[in-house]
Amino acid sequence: MRIEARWVAGAWALALLGATGVSVVAEERKPTDPPKLTAGAEGFVLQSASGDFRLQLRGYVQFDGRFFPGDEGRLAVDNFLLRRVRPILAGTLGRHFDFQIMPDFGAGTTVLQDAWLDVNYSPKARVRVGKFKSPVGLERLQSATAITFVERAYPTAIVPNRDVGVMLHGDLAGGVVAYAAGLFDGAPDGGSVDLDVNDGKDVAGRLFLSPFKRGTSALKNLGFGIAGTTGKQSGPLPAYRSGGQVSLLTIVSGLTADGTRNRLSPQLSFYSGPFGLMAEYAWSESWVKKASTDTRTQFRGEAWQATATFTITGETASYSGVRPREGFEPSQGKWGALELAARVNGLEIGTEAFEEGIVDPAKSVRKAFAWAVGLNWHLTRNVKQVVDFERTTFAGGTEGGADRPAESAFFIRTQVSF
Repeated sequence: MRIEARWVAGAWALALLGATGVSVVAEERKPTDPPKLTAGAEGFVLQSASGDFRLQLRGYVQFDGRFFPGDEGRLAVDNFLLRRVRPILAGTLGRHFDFQIMPDFGAGTTVLQDAWLDVNYSPKARVRVGKFKSPVGLERLQSATAITFVERAYPTAIVPNRDVGVMLHGDLAGGVVAYAAGLFDGAPDGGSVDLDVNDGKDVAGRLFLSPFKRGTSALKNLGFGIAGTTGKQSGPLPAYRSGGQVSLLTIVSGLTADGTRNRLSPQLSFYSGPFGLMAEYAWSESWVKKASTDTRTQFRGEAWQATATFTITGETASYSGVRPREGFEPSQGKWGALELAARVNGLEIGTEAFEEGIVDPAKSVRKAFAWAVGLNWHLTRNVKQVVDFERTTFAGGTEGGADRPAESAFFIRTQVSF
């Protein structure tokens, strides 16, 4: 009887709850979409279902060989080296915040190349803070995995590399106009900074136009622009090097940069089918102070380059590099993409450097001119083999003002990137 009474009481309770509109059901938790983990040619990616939070692991390694046949001056050393070893950690934090951290363990040193945060609420106006590439040189802004030759051309030695600061940048009119403007600590020509040692700052800016980008014209991938920096700086003077990474200047001791430094760099790129062209000019002028006499004079350097490429297997050339249509698979008759390259570039040091005793004329060249040819084999999107030859002639650079012997250099590179 007691058991039947309990069943009756329970039935009445359920009926009462139903009458009052209250239902008793087991709590159902709404399932959430799991995060997505992917792996591919662009690296390893872990992201939330919405995509608002994203973590990407990428990186690249460049194994190089340099050989200098007929090195009469014995200034260069035949060697193998790990030119760049760069793991990259990038991602998105809450949709509007992107970041990247990239150390470099190449050439026997450890350097933090990139560490920045980008606020990207709109592609028309983004703000970047941290350490990153200064918005100046055309070839410098190109990824090291996409550059045509093993070493960049002489204009890259004139413009700054990476700097610490804040930058406003964006694309307008669907990418027809790309702009960047920022305030930086002030890196020397061809150099980078991690810690500022003076109060001076550089203002850097770049404007790049692609007027036919939104159409179907043959000039769709034509772009041109101008970039530069200005600011008051003090500290060490630049160290220019040849394509074989041999020093071209020996600065006299007791000299430092002291005063306004200006740079200017007009630039152009054009890609059409398998053909690519890149050209730029760079000019740098700064004031130099002599500690012994407390006098100041100017130091000037200028450089130029033109690089042409042609993909003989028919792939499309681009600023971001060649992507083979078919990856390396010999058993199926697939060999990747082959790219031919040719380049001319030059460097000239202002006469003031020699007339005012800024450099040692017995160890410093006045001019350098180089031509180079290369073959790039893109086995896959992740593996590239490069073979280059470059011939450089010099004006000055030895005792009595005679010309330094020409530099002939073979370069090889095996690159793995993901």
